Amino acid sequence: MRDPGALPADPGVAVVTVSYFSTDALEGLIESLHASTVAPAATIVVNNAPDDVLELPELPGLEVVEAKGNLGYGAGINLGARRLGPDIHWILVTNPDVRLSRHALESLLEVAQAEPDAGAIGPRIIEPGGEVYPSARELPSLRTGVGHALFANVWLSNPWSRRYHGEYRASSAQWRETGWLSGSCQLVRREAFDAIGGFDDSYFMYFEDVDLGDRLTKAGWRNLYVPAASVMHTGAHSTKTRAAAMRAEHHRSAYLYLSRKYSGWYLAPLRLCLRIALGARAHITSRG
Repeated sequence: MRDPGALPADPGVAVVTVSYFSTDALEGLIESLHASTVAPAATIVVNNAPDDVLELPELPGLEVVEAKGNLGYGAGINLGARRLGPDIHWILVTNPDVRLSRHALESLLEVAQAEPDAGAIGPRIIEPGGEVYPSARELPSLRTGVGHALFANVWLSNPWSRRYHGEYRASSAQWRETGWLSGSCQLVRREAFDAIGGFDDSYFMYFEDVDLGDRLTKAGWRNLYVPAASVMHTGAHSTKTRAAAMRAEHHRSAYLYLSRKYSGWYLAPLRLCLRIALGARAHITSRG
């Protein structure tokens, strides 16, 4: 671990994360920030668990913000982002159970600064077993979204899930444009994030990142995937003990996103079909 004073903080970069009984996970994140070639000027930890007292390692610029209730992921990130000063131009939005490789933030910033219309820039996300998580995906269309929702857990190689996950391009080493990036770790341009109002608070958990990528694109920004920057995601730290509730929340958020995308009055029968299909999938996965 480097001496915290050995590397000057980058005045334009901050980290914002959300904790829900995530003290152990946060220790690993902070250790990786200590070792990073780019030292963030500020690190905001939003504590969504009122009964949890966070005792964290020292890190220059670290601040814990008490949410006084479980706001959800996107709303928690928004709260943390509002605490940042005007000198912050880039925000690394990350889960507490992410570990950055030494050059990850540096690699993200290099691409971000070279592409002035980049609104969000995401790294390659490695899972504990060494697999690459499909963190850069196409925005779900009706066909892709419904096909993935219905068959993802019963037909793993179905074409809708493959397209949704972007697996047909996952082996490329070059950065590329994508529909949206995983909210577990992405660097967002402060100007773009603020211009669209940050995350939509109505998504308690899941699909807030899909919605963010969609709104960035509509506002003229690009979402870029940078596999040269890699992070380790140890996985769903705060949701493991609430798996059934989180599956239900995932399906609620999926319906919220798709129902807004297909919001015309004449599409009411379609929205009903979506509700039934997602309800059926929720029932199947809860039994599994």
